[in-house]
Amino acid sequence: MTPVPLDKAYRLLNHGPTVLAGSSHAGRSNVMAAAWAMPLDFDPPKVAVVIDKATLTRQLVDASGLLSLSVPCLAQAELTRAVGGESGLDHPDKLARCGALFEPGPHTGCPLVQEAIAWMECRVLPATAHVAGPHDLILAEVLAAWADERVFSQGRWHFENAPDALRSLHHVAGGFFYAVGEPVVPERGH
Repeated sequence: MTPVPLDKAYRLLNHGPTVLAGSSHAGRSNVMAAAWAMPLDFDPPKVAVVIDKATLTRQLVDASGLLSLSVPCLAQAELTRAVGGESGLDHPDKLARCGALFEPGPHTGCPLVQEAIAWMECRVLPATAHVAGPHDLILAEVLAAWADERVFSQGRWHFENAPDALRSLHHVAGGFFYAVGEPVVPERGH
């Protein structure tokens, strides 16, 4: 993983990938899949992610005020389905059961999923209090970001030059995903 300048961090989510939201508090960590995540601002970079208040991840985010976002790739489709389909509240050993390998983020201690193609560590913004309850929406500032240089460099994604297994996943409902496709470069000057 290579650091991503914060003024380019929004580009890690701009193409709409599924994310793995991580949280940690008081010795307990969790990761869950989240299909609704997006960039909100550039300077400082901010993101929005929907995390249901009935989840362990949300409880840990609310308690710590911190979260991580990992962007899974096609090779992690089964892991993404597993952590998205099993509750950490019902299964305290969820991460081990799902085979999730992670490391604590250096800024937040929240889990960064190994072999993901991008990571972000975030601090929840105070404005979240007004929208989180009724909408399950978390607003956060990005503290640090990294990306796999095989697919993200010079401030943009380069999936066309990498193995298909490194393409990002996009949830389209009902447990179905697509992988990001080929680039399209429109003609200029028309």
